[in-house]
Formats: sequence, C-alpha cells, structure tokens
Amino acid sequence: MQETPFKSIKKTVSSLIPSELVHHLPSKWEKIGSVVIIKLPEELSRYKEIIGKVYAEGLGCTTTLNEKGGISGVYRTPVVEVIFGSHQTETIHTENGIRFKVDPQQIMFSSGNMAERRRMATISDPNETVVDLFAGIGYFTLPIAIYSKPKKIVACEINPVAFDYLCANVVLNHASSIVEPRFGDNREIAPKDCADRVVLGYLQDPQGFLPVAFACLKNHTGILHYHELVPFELIPQQPLSHIEQVARCFDRCVELLKVNEIKSYAPRVNHMVLDVRISK
Repeated sequence: MQETPFKSIKKTVSSLIPSELVHHLPSKWEKIGSVVIIKLPEELSRYKEIIGKVYAEGLGCTTTLNEKGGISGVYRTPVVEVIFGSHQTETIHTENGIRFKVDPQQIMFSSGNMAERRRMATISDPNETVVDLFAGIGYFTLPIAIYSKPKKIVACEINPVAFDYLCANVVLNHASSIVEPRFGDNREIAPKDCADRVVLGYLQDPQGFLPVAFACLKNHTGILHYHELVPFELIPQQPLSHIEQVARCFDRCVELLKVNEIKSYAPRVNHMVLDVRISK
C-alpha cells in the first residue's frame, strides 16, 4: 500500500526533531498552487524552518507558510509567515479547470469552499445578470462566468490587492466579455435594480449587507445566495430570519430553496449558504 503524504512527512521529520514532539505535526494543510500553508503549534516553533522544508518537498511545493492568526481586517488579509522557500509567493492555483492567480501571503484562499465553488458553476444561465458583492479574486464569479455563461456578472471588491487579482483572473480565464469588475465599497458601487441573482459571500456581519443585495435585484425580486456563520441549533432559522427582516422593509416574500453547509467553522458553528427566492 502506498504511503500517504502525511505519513511520509512524519517519517522524515521524526529523524530531525525530538521524538516527543512528532505527534504535534499538523496532519492537514492548504496547498495553493506551489505554496503550502500549515498551522504549527507553539511546541514546534523552534523547528519551523526544518518542518517547513519537509512539508514543501513532500508536497511538491516551493514555499511553506505558517498560519499564525487566521485573517485580519475588512480586507480579510491572512496572518502568515514564510518558514521555507521564496518570499515571492504569487502562484497560480488550478481548480475545476479554472486558474486563480493569487498570493497566499496577501489573499485568503480556502480549499474548504471548493464544493461550493463547484456548485456555483452551474447555478446561473445565459439570460441572467449576476452581482457578486464580495468577489475577492473571483472565487464564485469565475466558476459562474466560465460554466454558466450568464449575460453579465458585476463583481464588486473593496480590497485593492484582491481587485487586481480579480482583474488578472478574469483575463487569464478569458471571461472579460462577461465579467465587469468594480472596485470599492459595494454599498457605493454595486449596480441597482438589474440583477436576477446576487451572491453575498461574506461572513463578518453579512446581514448588514442584505439591503445592498435587495437593491441590486431587479424590482427587488430574484435569487439570493446568502452566507452566514450559524450555530448548529439555529440552522436555518437564524439566517432565514435575517433575510425575512430585510424583505419586509422592501415588501417582499422569501422562499427558502436550499440550505447548504460549506464547512464547520468552530465547535457547533457552521458556515452555511441559503439559496432563497425573493418575490412580490
């Protein structure tokens, strides 16, 4: 039976660090193009350069980043450090036939959202106008554009680094005829009264942006894909109630179409997506 990458890494590292520390090695990682991201516990910090080299070589990467603190600020910047390889970490990550140019030192990219990116590839059709309120580097915009080929996607992004990568990725994936990137705060730059479908993929106070999403929808009606962090026992009531509260302000009705779990975010808290239809 072929050895798993982690078993191989563990075997190599065990000859380089004290044996009592080997069980602290992270068994999970994010591989983004030629960059691997691991999260080392404090017990291993003294050996981070050695460990970083083994992970990079074992996974066929050129650089290893150590995750130190999740993401930071409104720009969702990763808190990481280079522990092996080049400090120039721009790479191209290929997923589902889509190429994402990204620098994992500056921009987050979660493999845990891959199933949702694949799902979003099939949700639209050629007659639709779509608005992506938090486009990032094109996480959902590009799958929709490339596989659903809607009439138009307006992709809004406030982070200047992410916006530059969004524009580059639209060109890289030959989607310029469909995608219109817009730079700035979506509360100021999102189009009004035009969308058949709105993607609201943001987890820090997402309900605060629901009025923006409703304003984007054509005659305040259409489909909304709404992301929220939800305690297990409040799925789907909590996010649905947030949508219904805003719908009442617009004198609209909410129909729940689908509840989709992205991943576990914290103990008994899940990252969820609700697909809802907003109608008169």
